[in-house]
Amino acid sequence: MDNRTIVKPDRPNPDDLLALAEQEARESQRGHFKIFFGAAPGVGKTYAMLRAARRQLDSGVDVVAGVVETHGRKETGDLLEGIPLLPRRDVLHHSITIGEFDLDAALARKPALLLVDELAHTNAPGSRHVKRWQDVFELIDAGIDVYATLNVQHLDSLNDLVAQVTGVVVRETLPDSVLDQADEIELVDLPVDELRRRMEEGKVYFAGRAQTAMENFFRPGNLIALRELALRRTADRVDAQMRSYRRAHAIQSTWPVADRVMVSIGPSPFSAKLIRTTKRLADRLDAKWIVAYVETPQQAGASPEVRRRVSSALRLAQQLGAETVTLTGDRVVTSLLQYARSRNVSKIIAGKSATPRWWRLWRGSLLDTLIAESGEIQVLAISGEPETISDPRPGAAQDRTENWRDYAVAGAVVAACSLGSLALRGVLSPVNLAMFYLLGVLVVAMRFNRRVAFAASVLSVAAFDLFCVPPYFAFAVSDYEYLLTFVAMLAVANIVSTLAIRIRLQAVHAASREARTQALYRLTTELSGATEAVAAARTATAVTREELGVGIALYFPDESGKISFGDAAEAGEAVAGSETGVAQWVLDHGRSAGYGTDTLPGAAALYLPLKGAKDTLGVMAVADGKDSLVLHPEQLRLLELFASQTALSVERIRATNAVREAQLKVETEQMRSGLLSAVSHDLRTPLAAITGAASSLISQRRQMSEGTQTELLESIEQEAERLSRLVANLLEMTRLESGALEVKREWHPLEEIVGAALTRLDRQLQGRRITTNIPEDLPLIPVDDVLLEQVFLNVLENSIRYSPAGSSIGIAAQAKDRGVSIDLMDSGPGFEAGHEARVWEKFYRGPSAAVRGAGLGLAICRSIVLAHGGTISAENRSEGGAVIHIWLPLVGTPPEAPHSD
Repeated sequence: MDNRTIVKPDRPNPDDLLALAEQEARESQRGHFKIFFGAAPGVGKTYAMLRAARRQLDSGVDVVAGVVETHGRKETGDLLEGIPLLPRRDVLHHSITIGEFDLDAALARKPALLLVDELAHTNAPGSRHVKRWQDVFELIDAGIDVYATLNVQHLDSLNDLVAQVTGVVVRETLPDSVLDQADEIELVDLPVDELRRRMEEGKVYFAGRAQTAMENFFRPGNLIALRELALRRTADRVDAQMRSYRRAHAIQSTWPVADRVMVSIGPSPFSAKLIRTTKRLADRLDAKWIVAYVETPQQAGASPEVRRRVSSALRLAQQLGAETVTLTGDRVVTSLLQYARSRNVSKIIAGKSATPRWWRLWRGSLLDTLIAESGEIQVLAISGEPETISDPRPGAAQDRTENWRDYAVAGAVVAACSLGSLALRGVLSPVNLAMFYLLGVLVVAMRFNRRVAFAASVLSVAAFDLFCVPPYFAFAVSDYEYLLTFVAMLAVANIVSTLAIRIRLQAVHAASREARTQALYRLTTELSGATEAVAAARTATAVTREELGVGIALYFPDESGKISFGDAAEAGEAVAGSETGVAQWVLDHGRSAGYGTDTLPGAAALYLPLKGAKDTLGVMAVADGKDSLVLHPEQLRLLELFASQTALSVERIRATNAVREAQLKVETEQMRSGLLSAVSHDLRTPLAAITGAASSLISQRRQMSEGTQTELLESIEQEAERLSRLVANLLEMTRLESGALEVKREWHPLEEIVGAALTRLDRQLQGRRITTNIPEDLPLIPVDDVLLEQVFLNVLENSIRYSPAGSSIGIAAQAKDRGVSIDLMDSGPGFEAGHEARVWEKFYRGPSAAVRGAGLGLAICRSIVLAHGGTISAENRSEGGAVIHIWLPLVGTPPEAPHSD
């Protein structure tokens, strides 16, 4: 016997398939992006690009050369002949005319394939984008295919490594995400000896320059290292494609749980190297990586230069694909480790301290403390270039801003304490007099910085010795035990002052955080109550302006999709009508632009897109009317969050209005059809029967037998009851929808409520077999017996209408799941397949045209059961017929049965 088990491969994850489908949908609207990737100039990237373009041109593709640098190489120039060239745009910079790639001309020409050389090139000032790769992304978004070239040394994450290997700092770089977003990468590789031979032959540079290059950047060791980097980076790309393929096809992986890497940065210039090193490590480990900056209370009032450094480092991390986070806390290490453990970080990278050794021995360093407290988390130390350390203490620069008036106030406080001590010296002991000085130190610490507080502590000890310890008015000590008192007093004074300063800074920091939280809460609360897009925009503008202290204005497109600056004054004087094009670009492309970004950085304001779930709804303009707009990373993050919340609110309002209008139309149509149907069938039919029977009795009563008269009277009674039930159902549904229904719960036996309903339907149930299965020990149920009886009446009437005469109807109950479960069964045709859930809708009726009714009975049943906290559902029975399941909870304690004597 074969005991082997055949394991079927798992199906692909639906979320992965959906993400893949969405990605394919996005890519179908974008152009194809191919990068010819090389290790160094001269390996043949431009030549390979032109050869590929030639093949496309020969096959009939519309190919245009946007910008191609031949560097005087004949074979490259020969391949360029015959390919249409896009005229360059002249830009005047420092009295020099520079020929730049004309992005607008390329968009207007819109060829099928555009050739763009030197992807990492920096555009001349005044261009729309800072970098050429940003021009390429706009072309791709417009649906144009692009061929581009790139050398490995221009990748941002490898910048410091290339500088370390070659001794040359490459200034023109681009984020690694540009390479990652390419649809195709072709590695153009050339052996080192072959490249140097081409250099000697003058095929890369001219003879004089070639010799200099071979002695510097193009040394064999440098070229080998650059070639390895290019091969590794290409291999990483192939590996990423392989992983994507495995996910899309649900191929099970045997790899261990992925690492998560976090790096701690500060305002130091060394942060850029830490970020790039972490990027490379994360790529090697195939790990997600986080860049964290901890803002302590001492750093809350950092200078604009410190903020600029932190903002620049976080922006670099975002460009390299990192998740950035700004933490707040009293201790950097504690905040880092708490966040790292909450995110399951496996490795933390920190830089080696450049502070003097004596300072690290005295106060310790972040790296040493991090290693000591990291526990199961690995800590990796990265060395960097030594930095100029003017003062290793945190907040030293800020401490120097105190003036002599602070010291004078501290001296006055100590003098006041001394006067009080002199007045009470004959009453209190010296130990008690020391409390006056500690109180004075506390007062100074609550107002001034640490240096002033320390000076007050030393001065207090001296004054205490001078005025409170015999011999008085001399620094001599008669009892040497007072020396211990002086040391303890100085230590306590310093501890008290340190704690007071820390509490004061924490209070300031907490107040700032609370203000931001309150602003976000206020924005969310007021936006949630806005019912019009204009009101939402005004709310967001007011809250953002008050929180950040800068000019804010929101702009929405008109019906033609164009931005208007009619109310530009709301964002400050810096926002002018001349920048309409910047706002329009943000609206069209859904990306930030303007001051402080890499797109149109010459603008006076920062423009953020208001991005909804699908489209960009508008633009937020941020300006302060000054020469520069300096935003802390946390402020920028808050701005982006405000913009996102505003966009979602506006989108919600528009969607709600659209849904409300559509729903109103549907409900109006349904109500109209339902009422017309009810009036035409269920009102007219019984009225016609009553009118006919009554007129017959009036006009022909003497000719009729007594039996005929009785039959007509019974018919009038039956039709009147039917009409009464219809009107009662309409009124009951009105009560339920208006919320006027009041459930009066009392404890009742289920069999009594069922019996009352069966009694009322005795005449309609004649000829049918009724079976009930209600256990004797079934507990009492807390219900409104009148309403529950109405439920049974409606369900049983529904069964009578839709099941054949003489068929059976069953009622069964049992205790279940802390409640009572009730099943009502019939032997009719059952519900229409797939429509079991629709039977609870108002005015819904089954497909049988012979059955009369307004379609309200079961809808009323559902509302009553839900008002009792229960559930009700419908399904078809396997043996034929339908069954209604009702479950009612047992809430509270039933009354005790009376005792019999």
